[in-house]
Amino acid sequence: MARSDSRSPAPGRTPPRRGEARAALMEAALELVASESNFSALSLRRIARHAGVVPTAFYRHFQDMDALGMALVEDTFTELRRMLGAANLPAMPIEGLTRYSVELFALHVRDHRLLFQFLIKERYAGSAGMRAAIQGHISALIDELAGDLAQFDEFRHIDLDDLRMIAELVVNAIIAVSERILDVAPDAAEDEALMRRAEKQLRLIFLGVGRWDSRATRQADDNRL
Repeated sequence: MARSDSRSPAPGRTPPRRGEARAALMEAALELVASESNFSALSLRRIARHAGVVPTAFYRHFQDMDALGMALVEDTFTELRRMLGAANLPAMPIEGLTRYSVELFALHVRDHRLLFQFLIKERYAGSAGMRAAIQGHISALIDELAGDLAQFDEFRHIDLDDLRMIAELVVNAIIAVSERILDVAPDAAEDEALMRRAEKQLRLIFLGVGRWDSRATRQADDNRL
């Protein structure tokens, strides 16, 4: 019986050229996660075979599977921060910002579908270290968004602690909608309904922001003590 070649890539995949093995391993892991329960269900050998490299080549790029998982987490948030930085949201007028933000994020999620499928699965089902890394990045995004919101004149009356809570609501809403985005075709009627709902959620959040008075609320809390 002929023995299968462990270097044979998955059907339809071209073996990586010199210098591309690391990217091929990461892409192979993402593709397998999309069809498996989660990252922890994968083996190093299966990822290497899917990428078309020998298993020993894995260790030239990653110390172990945890290191590969962490690299995928870093890639996900690096791409997201690059998109947000290019958008320069604080420079935009507040009117229309919610719709623009939802559409921009939906486009980004679809363009990086495998990364976000990985993130959504591993946020709760991943190893303790991976879950902590994802939550750390999400917390950093919340801090950055709070800083961005502080630059709008409409939110000058709200202190940074309260802005961070508002930013957390926004980020959690966006993460929730990303799960739905991956299940809906971009040109489907359901997609437009999803975009409208996400926009409405953000508008409701910001409507409450406009009426929030950090100083009065904090004083009322102090009086109850």
